Amino acid sequence: MQQIFIEGLSVPTLIGVYDWERTQQTTLIMDLLINADLSEAMASDDVNHTIDYAAVAECVKEVGASSSFELLEALSKAIVDRLCARFPIQKLVLKIEKPGILPDAQKVGIQVTHEVSE
Repeated sequence: MQQIFIEGLSVPTLIGVYDWERTQQTTLIMDLLINADLSEAMASDDVNHTIDYAAVAECVKEVGASSSFELLEALSKAIVDRLCARFPIQKLVLKIEKPGILPDAQKVGIQVTHEVSE
């Protein structure tokens, strides 16, 4: 099992429960840890045999741009569903941070783990 990670991905989206959150986009910060079989890419050195990091990041940003969820939990499900449908992912850990929401905390957020059953 090999892993691909993307850390600190900025994803603008409309998200939030409160009225003031619904007036403008918020930039969320996301970390992804993807378990996948990358052995073919390791042997071939061919980008077509791996998961394209840029395509993963773009997919996440597309979900964020087209959504208007109230909860991070709902957004995380949409991202997980889209990524697992598009890429050969065996396991995905997605962390979503929402900075500047609580006055006494730098950020709040969630972390979800999704394993694809075969």
